[in-house]
Amino acid sequence: MEEAIKKGAPWALALIGRAAAVLAIALGALLHASAQSPATRTIVFFGDSLTAGYGLSDPGTQSYPAQIQRKIDAEHLPWRVVNAGLSGETSAGGLRRIDWVLNQEADIFFLELGANDGLRGTATDVTRANLQAILDHVHLKYPAARIVIAGMRMPPNMGQEYTDSFQAVFPALAKKNRTALVPFLLEGVAENPKLNQGDGMHPNPEGAALVADNVWKVIRPLLLVDRSY
Repeated sequence: MEEAIKKGAPWALALIGRAAAVLAIALGALLHASAQSPATRTIVFFGDSLTAGYGLSDPGTQSYPAQIQRKIDAEHLPWRVVNAGLSGETSAGGLRRIDWVLNQEADIFFLELGANDGLRGTATDVTRANLQAILDHVHLKYPAARIVIAGMRMPPNMGQEYTDSFQAVFPALAKKNRTALVPFLLEGVAENPKLNQGDGMHPNPEGAALVADNVWKVIRPLLLVDRSY
């Protein structure tokens, strides 16, 4: 028996050596693929009912953040969307919950808040201060995160002085913080009955698709800044 083993030893050693070589090649290929494959990055959409998809039959597929995810997937980009919209949210409410939301890492932070402030007639300097504080929290927690601000407008029945002051909040914040800006989130959708639900304020599925297009024009270039993937 011992002699047979000894006679078979060279064959066995050769087999072991060949298996080790194959294993090494496979491991090397796996490590190379791992190094080449992109790490998934995250876009956090932080907003109110417009972001949450209020009134849509299936916000998980019809809200504008969900439609942004479909656009991302169609281009095979390594990004995932987190919808942190909350119906009824104000800038003050957003400031209260921002730290909890930022437990989710954000590579891009999309800020869509202020509409409910405007509808309540909140002083625009208060809204601006709250939104700035939210941005400060993002900058502190994720200094490298890119930020996009969604601009909003109020209907003329709020009074010209107020509507002008409100509209100016968002580009001012974008300029101060050097962020990207969607000039008006509801461009082409607001005050169009065919694109809104019965309340006249929240987009229907077709309107949400146009909102997604408005956002995509601004956010897509940010997804392509780092083409290491």
